[in-house]
Amino acid sequence: MDYRVRAATEADAARICLIYNQGIEDRLATLETELRTPDERRQWLTTRSPRHPVIVADVAQSAASDQAAGDPALAAWGSLNVFNARECYRHVADISVYVERGWRGRGVGRVVLAWLIDLGREHGFHKLVLSAFPFNQAGVALYDRLGFRTVGVYKEQGLLDGTWVDTIIMERLL
Repeated sequence: MDYRVRAATEADAARICLIYNQGIEDRLATLETELRTPDERRQWLTTRSPRHPVIVADVAQSAASDQAAGDPALAAWGSLNVFNARECYRHVADISVYVERGWRGRGVGRVVLAWLIDLGREHGFHKLVLSAFPFNQAGVALYDRLGFRTVGVYKEQGLLDGTWVDTIIMERLL
């Protein structure tokens, strides 16, 4: 499958919002429970620093025509995020990767994650970190394959739909 990765623009806000909301609804990728709006995502994009970019993966048109769910051109997004505002942590970035439901398991998450790793190096980060749910086996396996290691588990880190859930903490030195 051919994917084109590029910097996100304000024009991508609605699609980023849709994909993020799927992640919230599916309870696979975030403790977030409040759905976002395209306007909120547009504002979020404008507040990003050049060192903490948001990227998107577009699908080649021939493959996109096979996808039935909405606008298929944008299949995933990812971001480098501030890990901690303290100066001593400026060489550590937290990462996010979200894939549209219809494109999960088709390699686009791997493409976005690989780009984030490259961008992390380009922006002078020493380490990338992430938090994942243990039951998101596909996500954890992807992070493992791209060189992340589990450093621990936060037991009962968040309350999701009335149930305490654990999160796995992973890192990759660059």
